[in-house]
Amino acid sequence: MENSDLGAARLTVRLGAVAANYRQFQRRAAPAAVAGVVKADAYGLGTEPVVRTLREAGCDTFFVARVQEGIALRPLLPQARIFVLDGAQAETASALLAHRLVPVLNSLEQIEAWSAAARARNTKLECAIHIDTGMNRLGLPPDELATLSTDANKRLRDIEIVLWMSHLACGDDCKSPMNAAQLERFRAALAMLPSAPASLAASAGVLLGKEYHFDLVRPGIGVYGGNPCTGMANPFAVAAVLTAPILQLRRVDTGESVGYGATFRAGRRSTLATIGLGYADGLMRAIGNKGQGAIAGMRAPIVGRLSMDLVTLDVTDVPPEAVRIGAEVEFLGDTISLDEFAALAGTANYEILTRLGSRMARHYEPAA
Repeated sequence: MENSDLGAARLTVRLGAVAANYRQFQRRAAPAAVAGVVKADAYGLGTEPVVRTLREAGCDTFFVARVQEGIALRPLLPQARIFVLDGAQAETASALLAHRLVPVLNSLEQIEAWSAAARARNTKLECAIHIDTGMNRLGLPPDELATLSTDANKRLRDIEIVLWMSHLACGDDCKSPMNAAQLERFRAALAMLPSAPASLAASAGVLLGKEYHFDLVRPGIGVYGGNPCTGMANPFAVAAVLTAPILQLRRVDTGESVGYGATFRAGRRSTLATIGLGYADGLMRAIGNKGQGAIAGMRAPIVGRLSMDLVTLDVTDVPPEAVRIGAEVEFLGDTISLDEFAALAGTANYEILTRLGSRMARHYEPAA
């Protein structure tokens, strides 16, 4: 379960933290069931080890975005229910059926395509249906919902609804009035439709309270250690630690520049450490002159622009005994949180994890 590359950047995935975070969602959401959202290679942490960990923690329902992700997941989960968020089109029906994947239908057109597939096979096919309650992304918009509700018996007679679902647009902001508005829209929609299990909450929604839980919750980022909600302490354990070695040390005089474009000039005689990690590994170029690395728990600022394969730190204030060629520098983990790193990069914690490059070594610490 380890991909080693001497001298390379390393992503350490704490599978015990993944399991602990999942179990925390189980405690918070009970009696609702807890699915595992493992799209985008389990948010960049690695599908196979993460899925096995979640399965051992009791997860039997999983969500992916793409049909191809579901196909790859099925051999790992021969008995689990796997939902595909992209839905079903006529050209994907055969693959969905062959691999026993459950599409999340997002429009009347998709409902009809899946119904046609069911009629062609003379059997009722399972599906979820996504109701758009305000995200204005995927899901049945209000006019299509109204059409479906007035003709549900006919339009749904060939398929089996195993889940009604929607998605919060502002769940990460617990004070947003849009959360309550979407909750009421979802309740109103469910009252118009045939009875089936329902799901509204992802990670942030779980933290909003029991009224958002319904029958199934779908946590993603919280399972992987990210903070789902702004303005509150992160209740979840660190699951991903990104480190890379120091490749070279040098002294520079006052006024000397660092990196492409000479965007940083030393204001004092300084010690610089060049680290083997760059934007080709998924480190955000935007953190140049803003981000930090940590050596032996002590922070040092990134100076100059990020390169494709390299980043430079000013380690002048780090104790000299900790600064040596080969010393590991943490960019995400216990000292520098995923959420802090994302804020410095001007992006979301989701993007930081899912951008992590395939060429870095990956080490998996087993769950207890």
